Amino acid sequence: MSSLHRQLSQLLGAWRRKRRVEVSLYTASGFHCRTFCSSSSEPADPLEIHKKKVFLWFSHLPQEEKQFGGYFSPETMHVDPLVLEREAEERAGVLSSPLQTQTPSTPSVTVEQLFEPTDTWIEGRGLNVLLYGAVGTGKSTVVRKLVLDWCAGRTLTHFKLLVPFSCEDLGQLSKVASLRDLVSRKYRHLRKHPLLSGEGDQAKEVLFVFNGMEKMNLDFRIGATELCSDPDEALPPGVVVVNLLRKYLLPEASILVTTRLSALDRVPQKYVSRYAQICGFNDPDRQRAYFNSRLLQQGGGSARSHEAHALIELLYLNLQRESQLAAACFLPSYCWLTCATLHFLHFTDAKAPIRTLTGIYTSFLRLNFGGEVLGTGAGTNVPIQNQPSSLMLYVVRTLGKLAFDGVTDKRTSFSEEELEQWIGGKTKTDEELRQLAMFRTDVLDFFLAPSVEGGRRLPAENGEHDARRYVFAVPAMQEYLAALYVVLGENKSALEKLTTQVSAAIGQASEDVNALVNILSKFIPLRIFAVFNLLKLFPKLFEKISSRNKGSIARTMAAEMFRTEDSYNEDVLDQVEQSLLGVHGPHPKQYCEGRPFELYPIFMGGLLHYGNRVLLQQLGCSIQSTTVAQITQALRKYLVRELSKPQPPEELMDLLVLLYEFQNPRVTAEVLASIRTINLTNIRMTPLKCFVLSSVLSCTPASYHLEEMNLSSCLLTHDMLQLLWPAFRHTHNLNLQYNSLGPESCVLLRDLLLDPMSSIRSLQLCDNPLLESGACTLLEALPENQSLTHLSLMHTGLGDRGALELAERLRQHTGLLELNVAYNNIGDNAALALVDACREHPSIHTVHLYLNPLSDVGKQTLYVRGVPESQGGRRVKVLASVIEGADISEDWHPILTVIRENASSWDRQRVQQQLKVFLRDLDWGRQQQQQSLWKRMHFRRVEMGVRKTLKMLEKDDPPPSAGYGM
Repeated sequence: MSSLHRQLSQLLGAWRRKRRVEVSLYTASGFHCRTFCSSSSEPADPLEIHKKKVFLWFSHLPQEEKQFGGYFSPETMHVDPLVLEREAEERAGVLSSPLQTQTPSTPSVTVEQLFEPTDTWIEGRGLNVLLYGAVGTGKSTVVRKLVLDWCAGRTLTHFKLLVPFSCEDLGQLSKVASLRDLVSRKYRHLRKHPLLSGEGDQAKEVLFVFNGMEKMNLDFRIGATELCSDPDEALPPGVVVVNLLRKYLLPEASILVTTRLSALDRVPQKYVSRYAQICGFNDPDRQRAYFNSRLLQQGGGSARSHEAHALIELLYLNLQRESQLAAACFLPSYCWLTCATLHFLHFTDAKAPIRTLTGIYTSFLRLNFGGEVLGTGAGTNVPIQNQPSSLMLYVVRTLGKLAFDGVTDKRTSFSEEELEQWIGGKTKTDEELRQLAMFRTDVLDFFLAPSVEGGRRLPAENGEHDARRYVFAVPAMQEYLAALYVVLGENKSALEKLTTQVSAAIGQASEDVNALVNILSKFIPLRIFAVFNLLKLFPKLFEKISSRNKGSIARTMAAEMFRTEDSYNEDVLDQVEQSLLGVHGPHPKQYCEGRPFELYPIFMGGLLHYGNRVLLQQLGCSIQSTTVAQITQALRKYLVRELSKPQPPEELMDLLVLLYEFQNPRVTAEVLASIRTINLTNIRMTPLKCFVLSSVLSCTPASYHLEEMNLSSCLLTHDMLQLLWPAFRHTHNLNLQYNSLGPESCVLLRDLLLDPMSSIRSLQLCDNPLLESGACTLLEALPENQSLTHLSLMHTGLGDRGALELAERLRQHTGLLELNVAYNNIGDNAALALVDACREHPSIHTVHLYLNPLSDVGKQTLYVRGVPESQGGRRVKVLASVIEGADISEDWHPILTVIRENASSWDRQRVQQQLKVFLRDLDWGRQQQQQSLWKRMHFRRVEMGVRKTLKMLEKDDPPPSAGYGM
């Protein structure tokens, strides 16, 4: 049986070896799905396999790119930055500032042109090209595009093999390995490939790409790095790379190295064939091409495409003004940040993953500084272990301190002397000086730029008009870094920092000494033993001090959130948009000197979110969970205290943004429990703001309901209503007056009234062009809805047909108390039918019919009809004019108030006619009354109110508007 089993196994193995293996490729842009067949007798070409696998790897978009919705591929979103070839002697001749645009004296080159033979090229030796640039200029993006184009056969076709390496990965390898082992470790299909054997001149068809050389410690000294010409000899990875660049190992191979400015001289000049500097986007046209590639490829139909075109036009206008944004967008990284922010502000989708503004800025820093280190040794005034210090943490401790002091003093610009004081003033050791030099070369110009705008100067700066001043490249970055500086606890005093270190040391020592103390306590005096107990007491004391410090952070957040001088500024999301698109038209009113820093507390809250803390942990900036818990506990108390006071709509919108950025449902629900009214009147609502409002209210339990949600004059549209649907379920009184809701919106409002989870009692739709068709759709909900008690359809284009439909539906709804159909072009017959229906209704007590074209006889008839025919009925108040019958109406003042408030948006000629009708009604009523002094005075008072309103309208009479339903 065993021999038979072996024979069957051999047959099965032979069948498997002969079976054709299908390899299916992933479909990507520029690469069609194909099937390759291979067998033991005819193996697949390893180079083709290499191209396909590398293409898949480099086509993968980072997580940060997926927030745009995945509507584009690496090919469609790429815009070539400016690349200039530099001579060896001018390789350090960078532009005066990476954020200052200049016209280059030499033409731009492509990476492919850099590998063309030169006059100094030696036959049989490959070229070493060193591509360098500042942080954020697009080095990694250029490499990615180069690799993808080579895989697709669009560039560098004379190289049969391109082998990309990450110097960060090579720098982390601790074991020795040969060149072929390094290649096969990552590209297993290239194991023992003849192009890498070193035999003959086959290596001339090989191109090695080393991205991020600054992350490797390369030593070109002969005494420190041995020579090697054998691709199979195992050596440290740095030694292998050095021998490749020396042309001692595979001298025929060509090499492309990318590096930052500070590491430019790590490769001796004699080992570099050509230098090239990547300079970013040096003109608005390149920037516009980048914005087109990002923003014009949105899904969602023509409406989104039209909005994207409008955004790009506004953005391009702002760039052409040579604004601060144009200087920042010299770096492609800031173009990415601009696109990500605009996409967040204008193309937020409820179905997409949750995104926050804090998350965008954190992702931006992770894209540019993820894995970046400053070197070994000590950082700035902080003891660091023998490991590379986080570059991002160094940024926080230097530029974060600068940003924090600027926010505290309400300053956005800084002199060169101040930068020297804040950033390099306390460096002492050689290691600190080396780190500082690296930081200044690579990072400082990424965050700071020379001011290109004549900003406001503080009185103390009057004597420095000629000095160059610097600002943060993007205004919001100053507030983000300041918030990160505070949340990380870097703004502690020297005593607090010392207390932290001593407490940690004593706490650690106490654990080791406890066992010894327990033994010695039997032999030493009690008084001495008490000293040892202090080791246990001190950490507890520190814990109390630490909790007080976290409480001060929360108190700072609440104080900055509700600053009195910022109360009536634009809401924070509008401020962010204006910083990108500029202000077109009159500048918004500001009630404080200088630029407000209202993003600062919002970023502080957003940084406490778990997702952002994970990204910051990858950058070497750790925010402990205990710290978050202590800040959150104190913040809840301060926010509830502030919300007990009335807040302007702009401040309330900023609070909603803070809670949204916080992404903590429990805290959000507890804070909102103290709110019973959300008044956002006159806030320019956008899809993002609607999504923020709905997301925040969705954190509350189903039993939570607002007394009122006021969204009047918010420029709401039908699409925004869909986003607000979850929020509407949490309110009793919904005010949607003075918006742009048309008939299509009535379908959604009807469904809202029919929703069993909804408890709308009052619905105000004044000044929305619902028209007769929309009103009829809305009224379909009345038979089944039992919660609605107040309905306002004033100036909605209801017409006679809509009024008659309403009269018919009222018989099937028993809960309505008040109905407002004023200014709807309703005639006598329809008005009488509606009043008759209200008269027989069991609960309606008031009907508003003023500003409708009613005759004098019709008005008197309506007043008489207010008394029901059935005995024991009750009177229905019909407001058709400032008089009721021959007496002054009790509601004459509210009627005139409504007219005054809406005169600017209504057809003034039509309103003036109605006011003159009111005067005629007053004359008629005066004639019907006995000439008592009190009656005459009352009529006189109302007449003066009507004439005052009429005079106000006639004082500055614009041309009549087209209106609707009139």
